[in-house]
Amino acid sequence: MATDLEAAKTRLAEKRAELEEFSRMSTDARKPVALDQQSVGRLSRMDAMQQQAMAEASERARQRDLTRIEMAERRLKEGDYGYCVDCDEEIADRRLEIDPMAERCIHCAGGKQR
Repeated sequence: MATDLEAAKTRLAEKRAELEEFSRMSTDARKPVALDQQSVGRLSRMDAMQQQAMAEASERARQRDLTRIEMAERRLKEGDYGYCVDCDEEIADRRLEIDPMAERCIHCAGGKQR
């Protein structure tokens, strides 16, 4: 396999660190919205609640990506990294460069028949 496994490990570690940092930085944005009597009113509270909901959705997406990183690291350890989990064909190096967590080849990811 032509995939550089050390480079893949590095990309996964960098992505993990980036996600964990974003998660840490957004902690305040995910806290419950307090009723501020000094605020302009109902629209300000609704805006704050919408921002909180968006921050929570972003956190869920980060947690999904962290799980995908763990799965990719497991495939690295088991020697299955870079092979499609559905058809067992090699995943294109370019695809893995863009998404080092990819677990399916482009055909299986798109649901296309071979």
